[in-house]
Amino acid sequence: MLKIKNCIVLLLGIFMLNTAIAEVPEPTIPDTFAKNKVVLQISDRDPFKQTLVLNVANNLMKHYGADLDIEIVAFGPGVRLLLDGNVNTKRIKPMMEAGVRFSACANTLGNFGKKLGKKPDVMEGATIVPAGAARILQLNAAGWQVLKP
Repeated sequence: MLKIKNCIVLLLGIFMLNTAIAEVPEPTIPDTFAKNKVVLQISDRDPFKQTLVLNVANNLMKHYGADLDIEIVAFGPGVRLLLDGNVNTKRIKPMMEAGVRFSACANTLGNFGKKLGKKPDVMEGATIVPAGAARILQLNAAGWQVLKP
């Protein structure tokens, strides 16, 4: 009887996890004519690393100009970069206006929510993707170069 109960609890947990992930639609690959396509990974909570990823994006924008498409994908502790109130918001907003896309991992946000008691707010303009690592793989499979500064 205990085995059946444990199996039911396990199946319910798997179902709930799949339902939570299914709520976030998978974004499409941007249809762009840019010759250079780069996805930058940030998975570190270290403010230096978060500043570094923004610096790399800015340097690439200066070097390639309009012939560049950039997406910064944040997951794990790095998702803090895209939370409302982050100290880098003043740097990120102009980058968004210039066409840089920012993606936050729904899995990480869900885990943060469990610890905090509520899901954290992501800054306006950032896209929530089901899984940050999967988004990087998706873009890489579509020909995007992956950089992890």
